[in-house]
Amino acid sequence: MAKEITYPGVMKGGGVKRLYQRSRFRSLVYGSTKTIASMWNNFMTHLPTLQDVYRAHARIKPMILQTPLLPSAGLAKITGARTVDLKLECLQHTGAFKVRGAANKMLSLSDEEKKRGVITFSTGNHGKAVAYVAGKMGIRAVVCLSEHVASYRVQAIRQLGAEVSVKGHSQDEAEKNYQDLVSAEGLIPVLPFDDPMIIAGQGTIALEILSTLPDADVLLIPLSGGGLLAGIAMAAKSINPGIHIVGLSIEQSPAMLESLKAGRPVQVEEKDSIADSLLGGIGYVNRHTLPLVEKFTDEHLLISEEEIKNGMHYVFENHRLIVEGAAAVGVGALIDQRMDVKGNTVVTLLSGNSINSRDYVSIIQHRLIDDDN
Repeated sequence: MAKEITYPGVMKGGGVKRLYQRSRFRSLVYGSTKTIASMWNNFMTHLPTLQDVYRAHARIKPMILQTPLLPSAGLAKITGARTVDLKLECLQHTGAFKVRGAANKMLSLSDEEKKRGVITFSTGNHGKAVAYVAGKMGIRAVVCLSEHVASYRVQAIRQLGAEVSVKGHSQDEAEKNYQDLVSAEGLIPVLPFDDPMIIAGQGTIALEILSTLPDADVLLIPLSGGGLLAGIAMAAKSINPGIHIVGLSIEQSPAMLESLKAGRPVQVEEKDSIADSLLGGIGYVNRHTLPLVEKFTDEHLLISEEEIKNGMHYVFENHRLIVEGAAAVGVGALIDQRMDVKGNTVVTLLSGNSINSRDYVSIIQHRLIDDDN
């Protein structure tokens, strides 16, 4: 019988932090693979496909920027990779990739649904995306947030014209508030991740990457609720089954990883993190991202706060770009050589730039002082 595990390969006090590779995970976690496989069979007719991603790409084209790939010779030298490119979703409208999924969902609504207005719950970036798209479409938007969401994110959503409802201490509690308002006001849900239209929208990033770098070997993707990773991994693997997909979770809130081990959605305590947009659970019921992430992700890494800050500083120092903590997880992993990418063509996603100015300046200043010493 397989032994129960927590975080194989993770050493307290530092050391190797590779969480698991897919085959090892399946052989070690008792019961979870069967549960998730059952989930996959139950919902496979409702899961998005590559064709859905192509449709999304055509639908959202007028609403998004096709962001560039930026070569990073320094990261290639550090890691021994053939090349390392940064996918600059930090330059996207609203400052994050989330506008892709929101636009795909909202642009597909009927006229009657648009009149009713939309509602969502969010840790910040998805709320901004929904507010932005709603403003462009001229429809009502309500965004439910927890008290854990930073005030600058709340203010940014309000400035885009959305109504904001703050309630609860976690994203799962904000989701409960959202469900109450859906029932009370008849608003149309625009889920932050667990929706085929949202997943297909985020998957358009893979189309852009592979149209420019068709021989990409490794993709490094931030992971929280899983909409981004599910969409990119499904699309990329559908085009090139041999591509290696790495999911990057933060130590402070590895909800998807705990859920993969349990074979069902698991709620986790949300702790403060510089990568605050990666906080939050995967929902009390998860029909899409959990089975998609399990099926299409090859490897998972657990990223520390220090690695995130190192990544943020590297991007600023070497590329003069401002990114939020969630966007820097891949760069942090590459700097610490958390995986062997020697000779490979690597792409890591800079997912957004939403960060409080004071926090950002403080991180960069501390890293500059450390370098001087």
